[in-house]
Amino acid sequence: MSKIKAFIKKEPVFFISALCALGTIVLVPPDKEYLGYVDFRVLCLLFCLMAVVAGFKSVGMFNALTYQLLSKIKSGKALGVTLVVLPFFSSMLVTNDVALIIFVPFTIALLLGSGCGKSIVPVIVMQTVAANLGSMATPVGNPQNLFLYSAFELSASEFFSVTLPLTAVSLAVLIIASLPLLPKSIERDDLKKEAVTDKKRLLVYALLFVLSLLTVFRVIPYQATTAITVLVFAVINRRVFKEVDFMLLLTFVCFFVLSENLGRTEAVREFLCSLLEKSTLLTSIGASQVISNVPAAVLLSGFTDNWRELLSGVNIGGLGTPVASLASLITLKLYLKAPEAKIGRFMGVFTLANVIGLAVLIGFVMVV
Repeated sequence: MSKIKAFIKKEPVFFISALCALGTIVLVPPDKEYLGYVDFRVLCLLFCLMAVVAGFKSVGMFNALTYQLLSKIKSGKALGVTLVVLPFFSSMLVTNDVALIIFVPFTIALLLGSGCGKSIVPVIVMQTVAANLGSMATPVGNPQNLFLYSAFELSASEFFSVTLPLTAVSLAVLIIASLPLLPKSIERDDLKKEAVTDKKRLLVYALLFVLSLLTVFRVIPYQATTAITVLVFAVINRRVFKEVDFMLLLTFVCFFVLSENLGRTEAVREFLCSLLEKSTLLTSIGASQVISNVPAAVLLSGFTDNWRELLSGVNIGGLGTPVASLASLITLKLYLKAPEAKIGRFMGVFTLANVIGLAVLIGFVMVV
């Protein structure tokens, strides 16, 4: 029993999604249509991207890049902006959750060592907002983008026409909000030099990343990319497989079963269709606040052809409640491990920042 409780505590999102998926099986008994529920292209691409990112981390690439940037910064205000824009831009390529896993622990250690412990909460909250907003810029930035890009068979120009204006506005607001985060001058003695540990492997991982990007844009079949990725890591670095979040992949399978079964339930279909007819944007934002933006994207995609508002809604909807984007929970978990962590203060700052960000972006979309 204790092992089960520990598993649930460690993987609450998978546990809840699995229960919900099992619940819908009562509504829609298994039949031959279940065979078409799972989007294997999305799952394989997620696997390849997670494996490549784990490879990058294993050779210290992210630590090296961070050191190169921070070692050249003298001003506290500039450092505050840099700490926020780092996850903003990196999330475009390595996803929002990975960006936070990389930068939040580093930021906490840096600020504690620099005598800026009081600034930890506002800085990591802004990093979380930045990662969630920066990730919407590209198809590989977050799971919902990857899914919608594939599900609606979007072209690159169609996708970027929606996400880039939102990304530009987000960046401007984040830079302004980041200026007062840190004092003008801070101690820098604790910054340790970091370098890539294996340049040959780094080159291999970079080629695999390019291969994954080409697969996202449908230049290369996903089956070939998956096979090559598995083969390369099996030969040169098998430990990477332990870093891949297979529970996230299984969570996606649950999302697929849940959304497809709900889509086959008449009452649910009529209710969602009525909401989407009024506003796909607001419906997707609202759904994201309750069930998170990834399952919201999977679920609502089966009830609307208005992919533009859906894409905008689930990305903007990553702001708001702590569950709106699962990446936000990563920051909270990492912060609670810090000395003298105060969850009340974190939630207060988090809520204020997210509500303001949500209001700004909804207003921008409505005006434009």
